This record gives sequence, C-alpha cells and structure tokens, in this order.
Amino acid sequence: MKVEDFSARPALGVGLKVLAIFLFTTMSALIKATADDVPAGEAVFFRSFFAIPVILIWLIQRGQLSHGLKPVSPMGHVWRGLFGTTAMGLTFMGLGLLPLPEVTAIGFATPIFTVALAAVLLGEKIRLIRVTAVGMGLLGVMIILWPRFTSIGTMEQTATIGALLILIATMMRSLVQIHIRQLVQTEHTAAIVFYFSVTASLLSLLTIPFGWVVPDAETVALLITAGLIGGVAQILVTSAYRYGSASMLAPYDYTSMLFAIVIGYVFFGELPTMVMLAGASLVIIAGALVILRERQLGLERGKVRSVTDPKA
Repeated sequence: MKVEDFSARPALGVGLKVLAIFLFTTMSALIKATADDVPAGEAVFFRSFFAIPVILIWLIQRGQLSHGLKPVSPMGHVWRGLFGTTAMGLTFMGLGLLPLPEVTAIGFATPIFTVALAAVLLGEKIRLIRVTAVGMGLLGVMIILWPRFTSIGTMEQTATIGALLILIATMMRSLVQIHIRQLVQTEHTAAIVFYFSVTASLLSLLTIPFGWVVPDAETVALLITAGLIGGVAQILVTSAYRYGSASMLAPYDYTSMLFAIVIGYVFFGELPTMVMLAGASLVIIAGALVILRERQLGLERGKVRSVTDPKA
C-alpha cells in the first residue's frame, strides 16, 4: 500500500481543519432546514451521493483514484458504511427535533464514548486521567440531556426523542472510530472516504419504502448543496491531517460550537441555554483531557480522524 505523504505545515493544517468544521456545520444547517419536508433516509442519500463526484475529482487530482477504487477489505467498508450511515441517519432525524447547538454539544461526546468502547472492544488500558475524562464527559452529557428527560410527557417530548437519537448517533460514531482504527491498518484513506459515500448512498435507498417524497426545487437545491459541501468538507479535513498532527488539530473540532451558535441564531432563531453550555463545557474539557493523554501516550490517530466524518 502506498505510504501517504505528510508535511508539517501546522498553520495550513489548522486553516483547513477549521474551514472543514465550518462547512460541516453549514451542511448540518442545510439538512436541518429541509428536515420538515424530507425524511432522514432521503437526506442521507443526497448528502452521500452528491459528495461522490467531489471525492472522485479530488482522487483524480491527487493521482489516488486507483487507491480509492481498490479496497483490500470490501466487507470492512460495508461495516463502516453500515455504522456510519446509521449514525448519519439518526443525526439527521435529530436535527429536525433539536436546536443545532444542542446537537453539536451532544456530538462532542464522541471521543469520550470512543475511549470507553476501546477499553471494552479492543482491550485498551485506560488509567486515571482517561477514566476521569470519561466520567466528566458523561456527567456533561447528562447535564445537557437532563432538561429533555424531565420533559417526558409534555409538549417537549419530541425534543426528548431528538436528544436520544443524537445520543445513539454519537455512540454509533464512536463505534465507527473504533472500526476505522482497524480499517486504516490495511486500507488507504482515499478508499475509506470514497467507499463510505458509495455504501451510504446505496444503504439509504433501503429507506425508500418508508416514505421518500418528491421535494420542490428549493429543497432539492439545499440537499444537493449539502452533499457537495459535505464532500468538500471531507476532503479538507482529510487534507488537514497531511499538514498537522492529530493531537494538534483535534481540539479545533470544538470550533463547531461557535459556528453552531451563530448559524443557529441567525437562521433558526435558536439560542443555547446556560444548562446546555455548562454541560457542553464539561464535555469539551473531558475531550481535551483525552486528546492530551493520547498525545502523552503517543497514540497517533490522525488517519482515523481524517476519515471520520463529524456527521457520519
């Protein structure tokens, strides 16, 4: 397998990562804007299918088309697609029921759940710092979710369902990260990026019997734009890890909260509550502890993060 190039240009890496996070947040906002009119499975199709041309152009431009079309472990890509598509579909469902900042905040728990799953599934040893981080992160998630759990049986029950959907999606994304840790041992990142979009497009077609609709022109334009933006964002985040280390770039994931707050307020009139911000702060601190500890232990997971879509 061809060794992927890496050039230390941290400023460029940070710029690409932050731009990718902004685009992913914008993509989520576009999906949210169509959630009342288009079922989640159909949105997954548009998001995945229209990312494929962008990814193909990128692979051709980099001379990696052969890597992107030659999977070593086809079933590995199928499982990655199944886990990732499920996470994406649940996230898109939750976006229609919850404010954008809240969806973003719950999603910050992904690295926390990944640490816990790595201990259970991979037998990784986690000691005091990471155990503390997991506990702190879970407490933060509970704080974020608490108002939703206390609203069961009220008019806010749909938001409670949305919170549970996003929580399950976050756990599924953690499972994706665990799976990709194994997949990157044999697969080129180009193949992982390309075949996820392909498998997600195909799997989303299985939801047609559950009520796809014929959207109007404006909705179609928003969905296609979401797919194109998602493809560009995936390329940018993958490229970012060519220029900066995983431990340096990972904290910039949290800029998504700033983008979500601004976009949520401007386009949807949403404002985060103090309780949500308090919980999100704990989750962010916990995530930072995990990143710091991984850096100290020399756990280089840039290849995993570069192919793990924040929304997949």
